[in-house]
Amino acid sequence: MPFADELIGAQTVRALVTALRTARPRVRLNRLRDAEKALAPLALRERSDLLRDALLDDLPGDYASFAATVRAAADQAPSFTGWLIWPVTSAVAARAISEGGTDAFDDALALLAELTPRLSAEFALRSLLNHDLDRALGTILGWTRSEDEHVRRLASEGTRPLLPWAVRVPGVLAAPEATLPILDALYRDDSEYVRRSVANHLNDISRRHPDLVVATATAWTAAPDGNTARVVRHGLRTLVKQGHPGALALLGFTSARLDVVGPVLATDTVTIGEALSFTGSVRNLDREPARLVIDYVVHHRKANGTLTGKTFKLTTRTVEPGETYELSRDHSFRVITTRRYHPGEHAVELQVNGVRSGRAEFVLVDGA
Repeated sequence: MPFADELIGAQTVRALVTALRTARPRVRLNRLRDAEKALAPLALRERSDLLRDALLDDLPGDYASFAATVRAAADQAPSFTGWLIWPVTSAVAARAISEGGTDAFDDALALLAELTPRLSAEFALRSLLNHDLDRALGTILGWTRSEDEHVRRLASEGTRPLLPWAVRVPGVLAAPEATLPILDALYRDDSEYVRRSVANHLNDISRRHPDLVVATATAWTAAPDGNTARVVRHGLRTLVKQGHPGALALLGFTSARLDVVGPVLATDTVTIGEALSFTGSVRNLDREPARLVIDYVVHHRKANGTLTGKTFKLTTRTVEPGETYELSRDHSFRVITTRRYHPGEHAVELQVNGVRSGRAEFVLVDGA
């Protein structure tokens, strides 16, 4: 993934200045130009916020004037696209909220929908949701009928409870059913881009309201199209890893009599940067085929010495009566930016249809 300065950096500021000067040649944009020098130490969202505030200072006046400038830039400037849209849409939402009144609020929603094909307006939408959730959702539900897939995706993505990089919307977290009409309208959408957002949204809800998600997915499977099974599988992925009985049953992973052996470790000591190899087997003792989701759980050591488990996918397969499935995996402990490894005791388990077994311990050592 690109670094923050490759997404919102000096080139972003310059492109935004060029676009706004195309729309309003006499505007000075001093704060925006100065912001370029202050970007370096900031994280991505902080960079967007800095440019948002600079825009609001450089373009004073009422909401209508601000929105007219933004629309003129969109119409006239080829550079008005990409990551500069994030601070622009955030400024649109902020100016509408500060002015107050429903006219500015409604037009801000419309302007976000106009701009979202240039770069998703999902982050800016959160401010409007937090300001007036019910009014925003009423408009957003209408977006599900848009001819533009970007607008339809915005309806789902912008209202996600746990949208990455975005501020939370307490009203959505407290009332997860509020966004379900949006998902119900989009789970059979023609666009994979939209359907994937729907599945991710459903997965977000599952982290706090698993039974609601299973009930929703069950209703979808009763009125499916050719893509519904995939949407449901992706939307239930966290519940499957957690071994939620309702999610497993809905996906066809029913209980079975199994003989699970392992994991058998190739070594009891692993050096950071290398991989842990293990094997195992699953035998179906029933007289009917068993559809199985086979995962494994690595219990990582934390800085305070406690262990925390993370589930990794291994395979999904049907095992015939009397059949034994032999499994193997090399699990990497290569250093990555999203995980810090702590030397000491660790453990690994197999998980079959949500049931864990065969905990095996090993020691992770620092190779430095």
